[in-house]
Amino acid sequence: MSSNYGRRPVLAGLGLALIGTHAVAKGTKMEDQIPFGMVGKMKAQPGKRAELIAILGSGTAAMPGCRAYLIAEDAKDGDAIWITEIWEDAASHKASLQLPAVRDAIAKGRPLIAGFDLSAETRPVDAASFWRG
Repeated sequence: MSSNYGRRPVLAGLGLALIGTHAVAKGTKMEDQIPFGMVGKMKAQPGKRAELIAILGSGTAAMPGCRAYLIAEDAKDGDAIWITEIWEDAASHKASLQLPAVRDAIAKGRPLIAGFDLSAETRPVDAASFWRG
């Protein structure tokens, strides 16, 4: 899956996601793979939203276990962005934070972040299309 937004660099564990699917097992047990998601709102330093989005969107094209990584501009707040992530499981998300490209994005993006307004872990339940094909 490719997109103009890239798939990853999430800043400092900020990863954020929503959406999802019923646990589709690739192993022998359903509980071997429970989808993990995060969704959150991040505030950029005034006037730095586009620069922050560029850093977030310039991550690697393939993140092991990442099914979706979406960056969206907040329509009412010129400095805010929303990030939605879907992962095969929580372990894939955690492991991604150790990748060199992600660590580099964290270092570059951190000075551009003014704060985090909202953040939630989710358990994706209805996006089976991400697990197809």
